Amino acid sequence: MSESLPAPPLSALSVRLWAEASLQALGEERAAIDALNVFPVPDGDTGTNMFLTLESACAGIAEVFDAAHPAAVPELAEVAEAFGRGAVLGARGNSGVILAQIIRGVASVLAQAPATFTGDVVRQGLRRACDEAYGAVAHPVEGTILTVARAAAEAAEGHAGDDLVGVIESAVAASHVALDQTPDLLPVLRDAGVVDAGGQGLVVVYDALLDVVTGVRRRRPGRGVRAKLPVAARALSAAHGLPVTAAGGETSYEVMYLFGGDDASADALRTRLDALGESLVVTGADGLWNVHVHVHDAGAAIESGLDLGRVHRIRVTYLPSALPAEARVGRRVVAVAHGPGVSTLLEEQGAVVVPAQPRRRPSTADLLDGITRADSAEVLLLPSDSDTLAVAEAAAEQARAAGVRVCVIPTRSVVQSLAAVAVHDPGARFDDDVVAMTRAAGATRYGAVTVASREAMTSAGSCREGDILGLADGDIVEIGASVDAVSRAVLERLLSSGGELVTLVTGEDAAASLADSLEDWLSAQHPGLDLVSVTGGQPLWPLIVGVE
Repeated sequence: MSESLPAPPLSALSVRLWAEASLQALGEERAAIDALNVFPVPDGDTGTNMFLTLESACAGIAEVFDAAHPAAVPELAEVAEAFGRGAVLGARGNSGVILAQIIRGVASVLAQAPATFTGDVVRQGLRRACDEAYGAVAHPVEGTILTVARAAAEAAEGHAGDDLVGVIESAVAASHVALDQTPDLLPVLRDAGVVDAGGQGLVVVYDALLDVVTGVRRRRPGRGVRAKLPVAARALSAAHGLPVTAAGGETSYEVMYLFGGDDASADALRTRLDALGESLVVTGADGLWNVHVHVHDAGAAIESGLDLGRVHRIRVTYLPSALPAEARVGRRVVAVAHGPGVSTLLEEQGAVVVPAQPRRRPSTADLLDGITRADSAEVLLLPSDSDTLAVAEAAAEQARAAGVRVCVIPTRSVVQSLAAVAVHDPGARFDDDVVAMTRAAGATRYGAVTVASREAMTSAGSCREGDILGLADGDIVEIGASVDAVSRAVLERLLSSGGELVTLVTGEDAAASLADSLEDWLSAQHPGLDLVSVTGGQPLWPLIVGVE
């Protein structure tokens, strides 16, 4: 973009798009970032914690949009504030808490920004993010997410001109260089042959900003663990004196809580906790603070907060290993369901159902609640939607840390979940059950019919608001004026490569005659097919179909 071009608008929607793009990218990179995690504690959850932190930030934004009038877009300042506050409230782990402070720093600048998205807005936001992050950490360590944040801020400030894309490109490029240099600054990273996990997560978030502003989704190679020596992370940490065991009075608990108090109380709390432990981060403002510290005496860390203000949402994690899980037995399926009819069908087959809400996928907490309700030693988790896959993986990681054996069966539609549940065998070996369900889901081609909510360009051509859209395996393939006609076109496409069983799941907006009409048509055009019709009652989708 040249400097002569007008700056694009900066709106609440801009913030939401960046937040959601960052969440999606972190979901895709979560496992790889977890694998990089050796500092400050090699517990392999940095990617998961950063994902959960950003998920909370996105939830805060969604609440503001949901509260607005259906035809209105909320104010930028309100959404920016929700972005920062949501991150602070949901921050998890050391890197998640620092990421929350970075988000809060950027959000505070966006909340006061003009109506145009300029390079100077980016400069101010990245600088505020850097300063807030360093200020939140009691003893900053270079070679971490802090180093990456500073490099991005300095590169943005050093870019000549005020062109938006140029400023962001400079910041992103510098963040990548700084990330590659983290092993030179932190010996534990160098010995393990990895870059800093938190820094990698921040690079993903800044990459997403560039993608959103340019409208180009860049595919960047993920970073795996590049081990130079076959040395376990725990042994590396012990060699570098990192806090991983309780022996000799070293820290053994991660303590996190929300603290309510004024600035003076927060400063006093920092001083107390700094004397008690390590990896201290206190983020927040305006009377609400997220506290993170590694200590040997968890009770003393909590009491310090209680002495100085209000404490809630307390989380205590034993660092050397997960606490023993309560005795569980058996195996259950936990499945996301769209519509009451499908929920009832899944429950009749013994599954624990997590209901999906219109235009909002289940959160990690929703899926964890389903796993908890399953109360089993082994859980098979069915997301029923491509957009829920990353969330399901994050929930599974959390459940595994609590001692539950969880496998995500990658179902991308509720009809794939129905196919997987149909072959589920709780008496089979876990691995055999996983293979059978995965094969059944993968062998089910899926389609759907919905109504366009706005004018747009699709893979099947341009559509207008109110047009009927037909999807096959996730892509829009048909545009028409009739639900019945588009449904037939989608079915014809799915059956072009054969099929023996067709499942029709009708939605709450479907005509009463739709299923009968399609069954008659299928019987005439494709005799010999087995047909199953389910009154699903799902919103937004008059029809969901599966072909096996």
